[in-house]
Amino acid sequence: MQNPTYSVVIPVYNSTQTLGELVSRLGQVFLEIGEGHEVVFVDDASPDPETWPILKALAEQHNEVHATRLMRNFGKAGAVLCGLRQAKGEWIITIDDDLQHAPEDIPILLEKKTHDVVIGAFSNRKKHSVMQHITSRMKRYFDAKVLGVPPGICMSPFKLFRANVVAHMTAIETTHPFIPALMLQATRDLVQVQITHHPRQHGRSAFSLRKRLRQFSNLIFGNSSLVLRGLAMLGMTISCLSLLYGGWLVLSYFWKDQTVPGWTSLMVVTLTLGGLIMFSLGVIGEYLIRMIERMEKRPAYLVREKLR
Repeated sequence: MQNPTYSVVIPVYNSTQTLGELVSRLGQVFLEIGEGHEVVFVDDASPDPETWPILKALAEQHNEVHATRLMRNFGKAGAVLCGLRQAKGEWIITIDDDLQHAPEDIPILLEKKTHDVVIGAFSNRKKHSVMQHITSRMKRYFDAKVLGVPPGICMSPFKLFRANVVAHMTAIETTHPFIPALMLQATRDLVQVQITHHPRQHGRSAFSLRKRLRQFSNLIFGNSSLVLRGLAMLGMTISCLSLLYGGWLVLSYFWKDQTVPGWTSLMVVTLTLGGLIMFSLGVIGEYLIRMIERMEKRPAYLVREKLR
């Protein structure tokens, strides 16, 4: 299909048992909607040897299915970005491959498509572990503080994008993509709808604590100068305190008879220079991160093989 109305982008990692059902259920949903669609699978170099043959077979059996395999594992965000760049629809939907997001909930997203982005947030999270609850809460906090996510908006992988928003997102060159950051650089017209969190039918989630930490580092270091600005503020604070303490030492030198020779001048110089150095490093880092953002041209993913 050359010009589908909807594109469904699905990052794939070690999925085998859910892919066929996912294609079938998506086909039924869009048949009922009465609009054309395409399914864009991106295999993030799954170690499971069965994943790619299944995707290849689905692409051969269904004209609306496209499959891409990456050279190595670039992470979920890189796979999603690859799929977004291939999507041809007027509207693009991102959904996970494990059927915890039900394709039948897509019409709920479409009800709000007067907005640029519609986010499907889980109305219940009982299937999540305690660690997942904790890390999710931390991520929501930093999403709001670092990215400026509007109050009441809870990010999830299940989203509906307007095509021009995706065009702006994919035009941004970044080695460590973070989809919410790219989205918020393109638009702030977001709305959230409630969907049901379905239990995982097969296997265990591949989104481990290590991957969550890597995602968090992409948020903090790849899309914000929060750490550098924090160091700059720390340096400024230390510098001011050093000046105050130095002034007190100078006054003490004249008021008190018992002083160690050289102690006052040594402390004043050390504290003042230490504060100024930390402040300067923060300022230099602020310029450095902006230079890196402009000059970095390394790809976020590399395609090994593509069908159609």
